[in-house]
Amino acid sequence: MYAKEQHKRILNLLANVIVWAVEVLAFAIVWYGAYDHPFYDRGNYAVVGVYALFMFLFTKSVNGYSISYLRLLDLIMSHALAIGGGAVVGYLITCMAWGEYVSAGPILAMAGAQFGIIFFWVWLVRHMTLYFFAPRRIIVIYGNYPPEAFLKKINTRQDKYEVCEVVSYKQGYEKILTEVLDFEGALLYDLPAEERNTIMKYCYEHSIRTYVVPKITDIIMKGSDALYLVDTPLFLSRNIGLHVEQRFVKRFMDIVLSLIALLIASPFMLLIALAIKLCDGGPVFYRQVRLTRGGKEFRIFKFRSMRLDAEKTGAQLASKHDDRVTPVGRVLRNLHLDELPQLFNVLAGDMSMVGPRPERPEIFAKYEKSIPEFDFRLKVKAGITGYAQVYGKYNTTPIDKLKLDLTYIQEFSYWLDLKLMLLTFRIVFRRETSEGVEDGQTTALLDDSETKGDNS
Repeated sequence: MYAKEQHKRILNLLANVIVWAVEVLAFAIVWYGAYDHPFYDRGNYAVVGVYALFMFLFTKSVNGYSISYLRLLDLIMSHALAIGGGAVVGYLITCMAWGEYVSAGPILAMAGAQFGIIFFWVWLVRHMTLYFFAPRRIIVIYGNYPPEAFLKKINTRQDKYEVCEVVSYKQGYEKILTEVLDFEGALLYDLPAEERNTIMKYCYEHSIRTYVVPKITDIIMKGSDALYLVDTPLFLSRNIGLHVEQRFVKRFMDIVLSLIALLIASPFMLLIALAIKLCDGGPVFYRQVRLTRGGKEFRIFKFRSMRLDAEKTGAQLASKHDDRVTPVGRVLRNLHLDELPQLFNVLAGDMSMVGPRPERPEIFAKYEKSIPEFDFRLKVKAGITGYAQVYGKYNTTPIDKLKLDLTYIQEFSYWLDLKLMLLTFRIVFRRETSEGVEDGQTTALLDDSETKGDNS
């Protein structure tokens, strides 16, 4: 089992080295061949080196080197982002070297060639990985409530995992600890703390890979600072959201980025407004009360994507086959373009570019009734994009949405904000991210079994 894991890591490492080498070699060919480079050898080496460093860091930041676990479409989109960023940087370097604007043709040709080669290579490596390395065989150990909803999620990744057995911790340590040894990994779902700790220590002792669905307190602890005041480690969790200086810098970034985004998006917004007006003659914008930091209410701006009488029966989330959505609205929702007017909310200070998705007060109250900790998300401003928006879906359950948003709050950094904004482009073409709740549901709540054991 250990040898198999090492072989898989070596394959992924070699695949990523080849991806990086193709990108750097393509730029070197363009730099030396397409442009009459103005430097001596050391200067040329430095230019290629700067490009190589940028491509490595940028590709890594958008998870482009995660060949072993990302879905193929996500992987391709990550490399498309990295190649696009590399083309911009490569062109700027060339223009600065010459001190004037030069033809962008060679750089664009380079980007096209890079994408074609890397697309084929990534596709090939993914299929090689699936052929030579079978999905990891795992056992799921659960707590007081059977994990049907979670198993549906994990079974969507049968390219990665094969759930071979599902057992309750109530069957006893003797049975569980014996069976764990027969699998390549153990997934611990919603176990009481004492039982979880015992099984985790046993898996660590026997070098068994362990996957843990975290509780809310685990995520709070993960964002803690380590203190060494005495000869015993201490973890400090400040529990205040963002510091005052972080809020100041984040606000400055929001103003600058929203102005730039509005300038770029304004022609598209005009076309969208015209399409909505021509569709049914109704208003272009839709205003709705939402919640932001501290539970403050504000009116969010969106392009209208539903009929005028969409909520005559009360507030509810869009369902998968919602007949209230207009033809234009369906396209806008699938591409997330209905959210562009929220840039005005960012400029006004009600929202941030990155943060938890703003909920409606009526739906928030329903979530909070089942999950009292749901208001933890209100420690920061609501955002256009965020952790839950990038790694979750429109119909992600409230408890999972809370965990994702809490992860963002606890691990906040300016670089994380930039990374999430870049990864937002990756989800535009993933239809499941805009998928509504099941028909007949008014919220994303499923049942109480998902939340009852979270703090056990």
